[in-house]
Amino acid sequence: MPKPKKNFSPFLSALLGGLVVAVLGLIAIAAGLVQSDGGSTTTTVAAPLSAPVDAKDEGGSGNVVNQIYKTDGEGVAFIESQLEAPSEGAPEGLSPFGEPEPSPEGGAATGSGFVIDDEGHILTNNHVVEGATKVTVKLGASEQSYDAEVVGADPGTDVALLKVDAPESEIHPLTLGRSSDVEVGDPVVAIGNPFGLDRTVTSGIISAVQRQIQAPNGFSITHVLQTDAAINPGNSGGPLINAEGAVIGINAQIATGGGGNGNVGIGFTIPIDTVRAELEQLKTKGEVEHAYIGISGGTITSELAKALNLPTDEGVIVQVVVKDGPADKAGLEAGNTSAQINGEEVTLGGDIITEVDGKKLKSMDELVEIIQASKPGDELELTILRGDQKKTADVTLGTQPQSGSE
Repeated sequence: MPKPKKNFSPFLSALLGGLVVAVLGLIAIAAGLVQSDGGSTTTTVAAPLSAPVDAKDEGGSGNVVNQIYKTDGEGVAFIESQLEAPSEGAPEGLSPFGEPEPSPEGGAATGSGFVIDDEGHILTNNHVVEGATKVTVKLGASEQSYDAEVVGADPGTDVALLKVDAPESEIHPLTLGRSSDVEVGDPVVAIGNPFGLDRTVTSGIISAVQRQIQAPNGFSITHVLQTDAAINPGNSGGPLINAEGAVIGINAQIATGGGGNGNVGIGFTIPIDTVRAELEQLKTKGEVEHAYIGISGGTITSELAKALNLPTDEGVIVQVVVKDGPADKAGLEAGNTSAQINGEEVTLGGDIITEVDGKKLKSMDELVEIIQASKPGDELELTILRGDQKKTADVTLGTQPQSGSE
């Protein structure tokens, strides 16, 4: 599970490499998964389940949660990763599931995933398999373990693609949905292996859309779905499923509310549309390239502008410029004066970005969206305020590194 990150105010949401490090409470752990239909691979389409998740079906054979479990449960995978022993002198941390790192002899961690095609491809979280020397998978209710190959991984969105060579009778692909169609209040079902309890099903609703969470490597994931369906350590990589039986996201993290590492009704799911866009690169290249700008900063509000006597009440104030990054090469400057605002330490005096390609920039979120919609090598013209001067800077975006840090 991703190591919990320090909580910052919205002003201090970092924009490292063009991906905002968004902060939504104490993000600790959890789960999430997806499915795809790339290339010539065949994707199975499940029968639609149009009734509300808690409704009885017409035949009286059970409720829709029960139907989804029967239809999709066989496509959910139990994943076990053998982890290397930490290197000598390495800092102590947390495993992908919130437990202390393995002993000096190493150890095993478990998570979830699901089958997405008839070739045996399985999606899960990157943090479920990252650093593993061996990955094994059990499919559905079977106790048979299969060695899994890590075909590709993207730390920036916390997604990994596996492949198993299993009999056709054990391959049950799940249906790929559309996260862009999801609305607040929609019923959902999560299937996974919390705390090693295989094929556990929980249900709830979509609590919010368009959230941002921080990936374990320090970059942000946008368009995230929030759910109150119970997900816990071990659910990581498992599917969030809509009432039609289609996967709409990867259960990836939970907010713990400051105590323990269990579910308090706030879970975050990587949207299936994000994963869908990455699948071809994961299959063919083994990795995904993201655009990178190399700054961290914060959104300017009218209250902040008044408090700091800033020349504008909207835009992004640059806190940090990564040395030799795209923004640094374009001449952007970070602040050099520390101050305390609402208990948080901020750096003042940096450039203020007010426009991108001639369009007004209102927030960090907008800048993140622009970077994420771009490709490495794209050029952006930034309009900046530096003191009482207005300048422009042409930034050629780079490729996001494996990890982000200030």
